[in-house]
Amino acid sequence: MGFARTCSVALVGVEGVVVEVQADLEPGVAAFTLVGLPDKSLTESKDRVRAAVVNSGAEWPQKKLTVGLSPASVPKAGSGFDMAVACAVLGASERIDPRVLSDIVMIGELGLDGRVRPVRGILPAVLAAAGAGYEQVVVPECSAAEASLVPGVSVLGVRTLRQLIAVLADEPVPDEEPDEGRPDPLLAGLRMPGTGAATGMHTTGATQQDHGHDLADVVGQVAARTAVEVAAAGGHHLFLEGPPGAGKTMLAERLPAILPELGREESLEVTAVHSIAGLLPAGKPLVDTAPYCAPHHSATMQALVGGGQGVARPGAVSLAHRGVLFLDETPEFSSQVLDALRQPLEAGHVVIARSAGVVRFPAKFLMVLAANPCPCGRFSRTDDLCECPPASIRRYQARLSGPLLDRVDLRVEVDRVTRSELTRRGARGESTATVADRVRAARERAALRLAGTPWRTNSEIPGRELRSRWHAAPGAMDEAERSLERGILTARGLDRVLRVAWTISDLMGHERPDVADVNLALQLRTGVPRGVPMAIGALA
Repeated sequence: MGFARTCSVALVGVEGVVVEVQADLEPGVAAFTLVGLPDKSLTESKDRVRAAVVNSGAEWPQKKLTVGLSPASVPKAGSGFDMAVACAVLGASERIDPRVLSDIVMIGELGLDGRVRPVRGILPAVLAAAGAGYEQVVVPECSAAEASLVPGVSVLGVRTLRQLIAVLADEPVPDEEPDEGRPDPLLAGLRMPGTGAATGMHTTGATQQDHGHDLADVVGQVAARTAVEVAAAGGHHLFLEGPPGAGKTMLAERLPAILPELGREESLEVTAVHSIAGLLPAGKPLVDTAPYCAPHHSATMQALVGGGQGVARPGAVSLAHRGVLFLDETPEFSSQVLDALRQPLEAGHVVIARSAGVVRFPAKFLMVLAANPCPCGRFSRTDDLCECPPASIRRYQARLSGPLLDRVDLRVEVDRVTRSELTRRGARGESTATVADRVRAARERAALRLAGTPWRTNSEIPGRELRSRWHAAPGAMDEAERSLERGILTARGLDRVLRVAWTISDLMGHERPDVADVNLALQLRTGVPRGVPMAIGALA
């Protein structure tokens, strides 16, 4: 009779539950039973673990073996329990001292040859272990850098089960040579099918996404450039409407580069989501720049908000957490998919309910919508190039629901680029670096004003708090309030105008919004000219 236990972690969304892996050996016919609500991939670990133990030079016990995963009420999924199961079995057979195993958390998949393979979700799993008071964690060698991001935890990275057995048994550690000259086979399968770059679900930080791109490349579009700057400074959602080729996608692609770098806490949040999705860049365990996610308009609701069969996976709204979600050709998306964005836009997270349980993913993103004004894309108030019937134009524009657009702070018409703007020499717009410095200074002003509150940007402040604690200059809100009375603005829209006005005030270095700041916010919200210069620099 032998008994041993060690620990691993079961992930539910981005939250982890420490699972005690117990192994019990009893006299009887040789059999291997795994209990504790395992899924299919975890049930198959019996064969993987047996082969890995034998091929690592250890003896497999020829007794009745029962492995239990506790708490049994929590669903367990994935192959990340393999290493813990193998060590618990070896502890029960006294190949390893059971006392050594009880305070160690082990996360990793085993190959049939005993190699330790990486799994998704290392960072949130180690965070859960640290939160439960564990100080020692064993992970695959290639995931050690990711696990080391968690302070206060001693991380051991191993390449094979043979190395781990030697460390735990206090024996000389064999030197295992890595495979060279070909792509690392240990990384195969970490990405979920359908989440790669080919589907638009691949996310990269601003530095990689905007390498070689600059805001100065955008010709003209003073109003749209101003809206992009205000969106970055205050975290405001943005809607760009204009003809094809006017620069809507160029502006959206350059937006992440003017966002400030993520703080430590924000980086860990983003890295945890990307780790679960298998999208962490090779050699860079910590995502420290704003992610950018641009799904195709054929994306399903599960692809956009998360879900899928079995354990729910993060969708585009979570992959864009603390970054930019760009929905190009927005009217081509399913209306049900677009309306599903309303809850995460307000709450900053998405809750996915399945029969196996409820999963919560963070989803605090800056949304950029881009659309043509009509099916042919040439509709304009200044010319008659459009050939679409009026009814067709109305149907096309009605694909974006009022409640969704009411949650968008900035709505800008992107004009067609003229010949003179395109061929003009010399003068260019401000560079990304110049705008990024101004955005960073505005964020610092907002952070100083919001110190001691749970909010970080102007877009996060609830309307009631905004109206009661932070007032605009006397008379500054008169025009906005008249727009509310005339039905141009909703009550939510009035609050959003005030938020945008505070962001413009921060960009301009004002103590509080004045009449010009509020009028520019109104113009960016409604598209109705208010006699205010659109360029931020022109207001200084």
